[in-house]
Amino acid sequence: MIKRVIDGTEKFFLVLIAGFTVVAMGQEIVSLYEHGKVALEDLLLMFIFAEVLGMLGAFYTKQSDLITLPLFIAMTALSRLIVLQSKETDPVVLIYEGGAILLIALACWLVSKMRPSR
Repeated sequence: MIKRVIDGTEKFFLVLIAGFTVVAMGQEIVSLYEHGKVALEDLLLMFIFAEVLGMLGAFYTKQSDLITLPLFIAMTALSRLIVLQSKETDPVVLIYEGGAILLIALACWLVSKMRPSR
């Protein structure tokens, strides 16, 4: 009984998050239309939205490799942050952010190596 309640609550919130993600994507599309141009940061943001929806779908269907999906989203978000930073940003910050991406990529690699073969 408790497991069903928890599973139902989880699925409800996954659907809610998916709905909010679709709304956010719609708002971004409207914003792009109003501004009349598409920039790289807009595409990266839309890619993050698409990754979130993919992750939600994987959670909903209980697919494998769930740990790597949030890591991929984190790498994309950090990449977007690097693209959006001004040229006046301290170069050390860029090195730290690049290092964070490298660490996340290594974590993804480690997870893939630790996974039992199918």
